[in-house]
Amino acid sequence: MINVIVTYTVTPEFVSENKTNIRKFLHDFKSLNQEAFEYKVYIKDDGVTFLHYSNYINEEVQYEVLNVPSFKEFQKLRDESGLNGSHKVEVLQSI
Repeated sequence: MINVIVTYTVTPEFVSENKTNIRKFLHDFKSLNQEAFEYKVYIKDDGVTFLHYSNYINEEVQYEVLNVPSFKEFQKLRDESGLNGSHKVEVLQSI
């Protein structure tokens, strides 16, 4: 099992667009095998910091999920919005 947490902070002006882009890829994820992965997105109390939690049964599933076109577009737009070095990816080890 692969478990990942991604956090990043966007500008207040980009929050609404980021939420729209997230909804798009989450909708597209529904067409994939839901038993092979889990993907959840949260926004922190500050209103501008997003947390994505995902887990995948293996690397092949992870690759499939992360290469959905709407997800790739979300990443592109998010990165272009100006994250100011806030983007952090953490791979979690199961105990």
